[in-house]
Amino acid sequence: MGRGRAKAIQKKIARDLKYSSGGTDLERLQAELASSGATDDDAPAADDEDDPEAD
Repeated sequence: MGRGRAKAIQKKIARDLKYSSGGTDLERLQAELASSGATDDDAPAADDEDDPEAD
């Protein structure tokens, strides 16, 4: 047997996901992003004092 049935099921799932109005919970997303703790402090500083090539 081919993979026609499996492919058809995957297409159906993809179509359902594309056109569904799942209703994103924006408050939950905002709370999750706020609690992740990702800040600019995690990024390396551009004017690093320990950089020997900066002189």
